Amino acid sequence: MAVPARILIVDDHPLFVEALQRAILSAFPGTETRDAISIEAAKKALESKEPFDIVLLDLALPGTRGFEGLLELRKLHPSLPIIVVSALEDPRIVQDVMRYGAAGFVSKSANRAEIATALKDVMDGSLTLPKGYKPPEVPPASEARSDLVQRLKMLTPKQLRVLHMLRQGLLNKQIAHELQIEETTVKAHVSEILRKLNVSSRTQAVIEAQKIDFESVLGETDDRV
Repeated sequence: MAVPARILIVDDHPLFVEALQRAILSAFPGTETRDAISIEAAKKALESKEPFDIVLLDLALPGTRGFEGLLELRKLHPSLPIIVVSALEDPRIVQDVMRYGAAGFVSKSANRAEIATALKDVMDGSLTLPKGYKPPEVPPASEARSDLVQRLKMLTPKQLRVLHMLRQGLLNKQIAHELQIEETTVKAHVSEILRKLNVSSRTQAVIEAQKIDFESVLGETDDRV
């Protein structure tokens, strides 16, 4: 069984980070843990010369919406296992987390033994899901969501950042300033975003991107409601 040597915890709640660190060290003495309070901080930490074995990622982070953070880290580090650790335990959230390429999902209410088992499973190359998890029945609306997931996966990390800024209502000039790139480069990114999402306008791209928010998942209605 492989044992994690370095784990990055991406969460902005200090008390939970501390509890998670204790659980990790209890199961794997000597494991090095680092923490980051945002996706940007996580990206900097992952640039370290010493590689991480696993990332534990909270979904609700400052500066991101919905599954944007998971998407961005997944694109930047496709071979790095990312376990989502979240209080959002709805089966539809868990299902979408796995669709976006996570190695697993752990509830924030999980005990130390469950956290240790999840880490062991992922280090051994398996996926990890909450105990008793059952995939939700797939209503027709979810078929369109699956197609959107595949299209979003085609975006590069830079294009994901541009899409995030489009959702914030920023103009090309403002996006160029924030990313320190030329405005013509922003226009090129926007064109590629429209092409990959199969939409014809920035407004339509934003509408599509809004579908990856937790609220849109939990707000869906189907025959079971």
